Amino acid sequence: FLAKDRIFGVPVAIFVWAAVSAVISVILTRTGFGRSIYATGSREAAAYLSGIRTRMVIVGAFVISALCASIAGVLLAGYSAKAYQGMGNAFLLPAIAAVVLGGTHILGGRGRYAGTLVGVILIVLLNSVLSITQMPEAGRQIIYGTVIVGMLLVYGRNQRVTS
Repeated sequence: FLAKDRIFGVPVAIFVWAAVSAVISVILTRTGFGRSIYATGSREAAAYLSGIRTRMVIVGAFVISALCASIAGVLLAGYSAKAYQGMGNAFLLPAIAAVVLGGTHILGGRGRYAGTLVGVILIVLLNSVLSITQMPEAGRQIIYGTVIVGMLLVYGRNQRVTS
């Protein structure tokens, strides 16, 4: 039902995505836990010294990530009407590329949901272009890896003050 059915002509998966997006956006922007995630990602030692229980924040972030991954797995299995162990492997590198392309720092501490959404749109457009040109899967993986490395080079050039 969640993956294939429609409500008022709109796929139910869109409603699931909107609900998950709203919850994640509220958690990241309006709660102390969200600010703790950003603080821990920026500098874990400084966050710990400022009184944040960094181990609990990291565990909480992994729990939320696992919950989102399980929702995505249920939707993917429902959409394809079958399930096997490596079913999501093809989506791993494009997902990382979309997040990095959206401006999220790969080491943590910086990034916004809206940027990730823009990155996803750009990666979907890139994937469409690659499908039209009938690029083999190995070539797609190389292009996604190049996007990740290129964005790491662009975003990784910040000046750090050390004393």
